[in-house]
Amino acid sequence: MAGRKEEPGLTRVKRTTKADLVEQVADAIGPRGTKRACALVVDALLEAVKDALARGDRIELRGFGTFAVRHRKAHPGRNPRTGEPVVVPPRRVPVFKPSKLLRSRVDRATGASGTEGPTAAVREP
Repeated sequence: MAGRKEEPGLTRVKRTTKADLVEQVADAIGPRGTKRACALVVDALLEAVKDALARGDRIELRGFGTFAVRHRKAHPGRNPRTGEPVVVPPRRVPVFKPSKLLRSRVDRATGASGTEGPTAAVREP
């Protein structure tokens, strides 16, 4: 991150972008598909997920996980600048619950290093 000092010996976890996913799909399909066609497939999949969640549908992808919409109730909060009490309105938020298979695969890949989140720093040996 700009303006943040990195501790020596720490590296950032790689981020995978939509372009990276398109590249992986194109590699999996091979010479039969163009990157443009793969980009359309990735975009269509993501759009279908967004549309389903907007309708309040639950999306179950076996071996990957479940996307759902959770309803949050209104609750009291505080304005962080003034400290004034405010009511946080009810809202719907998307949530993702990984499958046991995905959790175990990630755990094996990371070696259960105890990192905390997608941008956690990892100490190099």
